[in-house]
Order: sequence, then C-alpha cells, then structure tokens
Amino acid sequence: MMALWRSVVGKLWLTILLLVAFVLFILTVLLLSFFEKYYLEKTGEQLTQQAVKVARVVAEHDEQFARSIAWTMVDDVSKLMIIIDDRHYWYSPNEQLVDLPLSFVQQDKQLSRVFDGKKVVKRAMMPNETMRNRVYNELFIVGVPLRTSDGNGAVFVYQSLKAVEETTKQTTKFIFLAAFIAIVLTTVFAFFLSTRITAPLRKMRQVAFEMARGKFDSKVPIVTHDEIGELAMAFNQMGRQLQFHINALNQEKEQLASILSSMADGVITLNRNGEVLITNPPADRFLQAWYYEQGQRDDLSPLPPQVNELFTKAVAEEKEQATEMALQGRNWVIVMTPLYNGKVIRGAVAVLRDMTEERRLDKLRKDFIANVSHELRTPIAMLQGYSEAIVDDIAATDEEKKELAKVIYDESLRMGRLVNDLLDLARMEAGHLTLHKERVPLRSYTERIIHKFQALAKEKGVRLLVDINEEFVVLFDPDRIEQVLTNLIDNALRHTDDGGEVRVIVDGDEEAVRISVRDSGSGIAEEDLPFVFERFYKADKARTRGRSGTGLGLAIAKNIVEAHKGTIAVHSKLGEGTTFTFTLPLK
Repeated sequence: MMALWRSVVGKLWLTILLLVAFVLFILTVLLLSFFEKYYLEKTGEQLTQQAVKVARVVAEHDEQFARSIAWTMVDDVSKLMIIIDDRHYWYSPNEQLVDLPLSFVQQDKQLSRVFDGKKVVKRAMMPNETMRNRVYNELFIVGVPLRTSDGNGAVFVYQSLKAVEETTKQTTKFIFLAAFIAIVLTTVFAFFLSTRITAPLRKMRQVAFEMARGKFDSKVPIVTHDEIGELAMAFNQMGRQLQFHINALNQEKEQLASILSSMADGVITLNRNGEVLITNPPADRFLQAWYYEQGQRDDLSPLPPQVNELFTKAVAEEKEQATEMALQGRNWVIVMTPLYNGKVIRGAVAVLRDMTEERRLDKLRKDFIANVSHELRTPIAMLQGYSEAIVDDIAATDEEKKELAKVIYDESLRMGRLVNDLLDLARMEAGHLTLHKERVPLRSYTERIIHKFQALAKEKGVRLLVDINEEFVVLFDPDRIEQVLTNLIDNALRHTDDGGEVRVIVDGDEEAVRISVRDSGSGIAEEDLPFVFERFYKADKARTRGRSGTGLGLAIAKNIVEAHKGTIAVHSKLGEGTTFTFTLPLK
C-alpha cells in the first residue's frame, strides 16, 4: 500500500479522487440549497394562491357553503385555518397536520400582521399537541387577510416541510450514488491514464539504471508522439550524447596517458593530502630508486622527504617550487606546481627531470683530459724512460737490462690492450659491432664461466656462488656475453675482501632473462654511480695501476648488452656491496 502512495499511479489516482470528491461536495451543497429555495418559492406561490381563493370564496358565500368549497380547494398535504372577527375559526379536516392555536397566530408578530391587511409567508416550528411527546414540526405558513360582512379575519394555509426533507434525502442519495459511480469511473480512468503515462516512465527508469551501470546504448521505445514520446526521444538523445562524451573523455584520457608515458621527464600528480594519484614510467623509476635506497623500512614514505617538503611549501605558498636531489647516483631536478579547481588548490603536479646526463657530460668534460693523460701519457713516459736507461747503459748488468726490458714489454702490452679496447669501443659506439648469435643453454654456460674464476676466488678467500633455478635457452653471442660476465665477475672479486661473497643470479620471465652479479664488497659511492659505465672512469681512485685495468671494461660491457637489445644497471651502497644486472630479451 505504501508503495502505491509513493508511485505516480497512486498520486495521480488520489489527486483525481480528491478533485472529484471536492466537486461533488460543492455540487451537493449547491443542489440542496437550490432545491430548498426552489421548493419554498413554489410552495409559497401555491399556498398564497390557495389562500387568496379561499378568502374570496369565504367573503362571497355563506359560511356553510364557503367552508365546504374551501375544504375542496386544499390538497391533502396542506391545512386550512379560517379566522373571522378573532373569535370564529375552524380548520380543514387534515389530521396529519397539527391545528394552529389561535393564540400562536395572534401572538406571533409576523403572522399577526395579516389582521392588518398584509400577506405573510413564514417558516415556523409548531408543537404537536396530539402526540404524547412534544415533537416539533417545521411548517411553512402563508396568511392572507379576509374581509367579510361579519367582520375582518384571516386565512392561513400551511403544510409541513417534511416534503423538503424527503426531497433533500432523495437528492442526497442520488448524489451519493453519483459520487460512488464517479469514484469508480475515476479510479478506472486514473489507473488507465496513469498506466499509459507511467509505463514509459518505468521503462525510462529501467534504462536510466542501465545507463548508471555503463550501458549507454540502451534505448527507450517511443510508442507515442505526445510529451511522453518527446521525453523518450530526449532521453535517447541524452544517452547518445553521454556515450559520445564518455568516448571523447576516454580518448582524451588515453591520449594524455600516452603523452605521459612517452615523456622523458617524470610526472607525479598528488591530491590535496599529498597522496600519489598518477605517475609515468620515468617517475616510477625515480620511486623505485627511492624504495631501493630505503630498503624494507616500516616507516617508509611513498615520497622522499624533499618531495614532501616541496609539496607542502607549494600548497602553502600557492606558487611553483623547485629543488634538486641526488638518488642512487642520479641527479633529479624537481619542479612542484599547484593544481587548481577553480580558485581552490586540489593538489599539485611534480615534474622530475633527470639531470644525470648533463652532470655526467660536465664531469666527463672535466675528467677527460686527466683520464687520457693518465692512461696514455704515463705508459708512454715509462716506455721512454726505461728505453733511455737501456740506451744510456744505466743498467750495468744483464739482469737489470732484462728487468727494464720486462717493464717496457708490460707497458707495451698495456698500451696494446688499451688501443684494442678503444678500437672495440669505437666500433661498438659506431654501430659496427658484429654479433655471432646462437642458442645457448644458460645454466651450463654460466657454470663454465664461474668455474674459470674459482681458483682466483679461493685464493682471495671469497665464496663464488651461482643461483639458477630454471633452464633458459637464450639467443646471443656467447663470446661477447662471456666478455661481459668476465668483466663483472672480475670487478666483483677485486673489490670483495677475504670472507666476502660474490653471487651470480639468473632469473627471468617470458620476456627477458636477468643476470645479476652481486658482491658484498666495499660498494660504490653514490656520486660515482652515474659514471661507472663511462670510458676511463674509475670509482676507486686509490686502486693501483696494476689492478685497475684500462677503465674501459664497463663501457664495453654496456655497449655489448645494448647491442643485444638489452639493458644494464647498477645499484650500490658504500660498505654494503654492489649489484650489476643486465637483461637479455628472449623474443
């Protein structure tokens, strides 16, 4: 029942029902008032005519004859009272009505005016003296003056208003019957009309719920061409427009996502509370470096403190803020700009630019001359010095001459390795590196290379281990990749002290295989990490010439890996060790 009152059908039915009931009520009041007024007017005219006729008959004929005629002139619902000279009066024989007492007529101010020669019409309540209980009947009385030879008098004709009551009752019954029929017809009509109206509305509600669930292609059937049909057409057009705009928003979102993912700079969008909403790949790499540096701490913040501080300052001062920070050997310039929703700040966007390359180029510019001087001029100077010593016969004995010649020979070999490495690096950077690829089982391949270094590791007291849980068959140049692994393992052993550990880890997925060389050695300073793959760069400035090599090994390794469409990276912390990881694609 409550559902009916809450529905359009119930409300429409109740509205029409109340309207019909109100109209019938007004009609009933008006009809009853009209019937009563009309009946009284007609009754007054009839009774007045009867009274006038009776008065004329009584005035023109003798008493006995006049009375006999007068009684015939009065109908069966009326009663006649004739008064002559205030003493003689008589009534027509109608027992249904009471006799008007002479005193009542004489004492009533309005009725007594008849004796003064005026006609009177009045409604009065009279007691029925013939009944045991005093029952008051409402009478309608008409009085006219009477002039006879015996004296003046009056003729009163009256009748009960029960007829009006009966008419009113019959009219009321008729109106109630008409009201019942009208209510039934109204109910049928209201439900029929409301069904025709609400059926499309219910369909629109169903389609609206479907649209709320994302089905914007739902249609409302158009069965009429009235306002409901126009509403259905507008509803369908709204659905098409929503679908069009949502598709446009999705396209714009995909376009913005493509732009963000293709940007060289990192982008981090933050809400008002400093929570990360959107990031792109460069920003993800920045955050991963932050997580790696912080380790598995429980109080790890999603963003570095410098970024949080920059965000707070940008929101508080409502203007752009910038800072620069170093993270895992990379230099980042961070620009934080507030985002507005109208005039209210709804968050901020941070643009992270990796300035490592610029800093690297600047550092290389400063170190290049020193590196070349150290790597090329020092061996040449030694060759000149020792050869002059031999020419000038400074070495007195053959033993000394052989020792000088041995130094010259070692330096010439060193110069040869340097020149060969430089030529290889030049060919790689020029894209002239030729790869002889073949499918290689990685487990046996890695174990063979590890076996070569076991003697050196045992000599240094370092544990050399390999972890490979799955067999990978990879397409690559085995000689070149062996050159990469040899360089990485050799570096790891040279920088790991007695009791340390060097571990080669091989894992991967369907896309690529990852080979990591992890040591527990001294580690690399954070400021040196961006430059370890550069030619002539040596992170350990205190290493002796005999142990340092040419300074080109990691640069060559980087070029070999990139020639295989792979990547190489380094993570390190001072005192905790270093991890070099390179990937090779499987497809």
